[in-house]
Amino acid sequence: MGPDLAGRRLDAAVGSLEAVGSRAEAQRLIDGGRVLVGGVPRAKRHLLAEGEVLEVSPAPSPMSELEPEVVPMTVRYEDAHLLVVDKPAGVVTHPSAGHSGGTLVHGLLAHAIAGGDDPTRPGIVHRLDRDTSGLLVVARSERAHRRLQRMLREREIARTYTALVHGATPPALSIDRPIGRDRRIRTRMAISDRDDAREAMTHVRRLEDLGRFSLLEVRLETGRTHQIRVHLESVGHPVVGDRVYGRREEALGLERQFLHASRLAFVHPETGEEIDVESPLPHDLELALGRARRMAPAPPPRGRGPGVPRPGATGRPRA
Repeated sequence: MGPDLAGRRLDAAVGSLEAVGSRAEAQRLIDGGRVLVGGVPRAKRHLLAEGEVLEVSPAPSPMSELEPEVVPMTVRYEDAHLLVVDKPAGVVTHPSAGHSGGTLVHGLLAHAIAGGDDPTRPGIVHRLDRDTSGLLVVARSERAHRRLQRMLREREIARTYTALVHGATPPALSIDRPIGRDRRIRTRMAISDRDDAREAMTHVRRLEDLGRFSLLEVRLETGRTHQIRVHLESVGHPVVGDRVYGRREEALGLERQFLHASRLAFVHPETGEEIDVESPLPHDLELALGRARRMAPAPPPRGRGPGVPRPGATGRPRA
């Protein structure tokens, strides 16, 4: 062991290793007898001394019992380490209660996804709601999964969404409001000041003012459950078509929320390459946007605002 680890607690030193990646994982390895100092298990508080031999045996990824299925999706980028996949609306990201099959994970098993300690979610780094379409990055190795999760925590993955909302929004705003479980309806999230609420930050830029609607570019700084939907509802501009946080108003023919993960940009965790992937609006959202545009008030004629005389007019009163 080199001098850079000397004097450090065992859990902190092990957690700093590339093959481990976090102090929590180091604690699990220590508790599982997979960390030896001089051939002997030590407590997490053990202070390392220069010259001691540190042996770490990372736990193997759990074996998944899931079977591959044909699931609709589009792979937008793929290499030996990761994929960027375009998920359609209606597809659940990974198995959960009530969704044991037909998930994005089932469709990706044929693409050798891997990584993480949950055998029902191999390779999954982040998720999208069932009725939100768009881009996700998925790992194909334990190391890529660990690095991508770290990048997500440190906000090094740019996630941009396109949303259509009710009302006329400001040209730009940032929403900084903590989110936690709704006190009355446990399946909902809500703005909360409870101790278990987590910080959440969303940045919004208006792309089009459509009168009764606004087309937005939304950028996530954090990634809480239902964050965009909860934040936009909290400022009076719920997502069009959202059956949980939306309004009982014109949904423009939509059967789901107008929310699409349209862009992912990050530095590749293995190659250092700039990865920047975009996804076009799905057909149902294009149709809804077209309806909103047709309903929007016509803009005033250019150069003919109030008080602007007709060309050739003198502006003098008639005699």
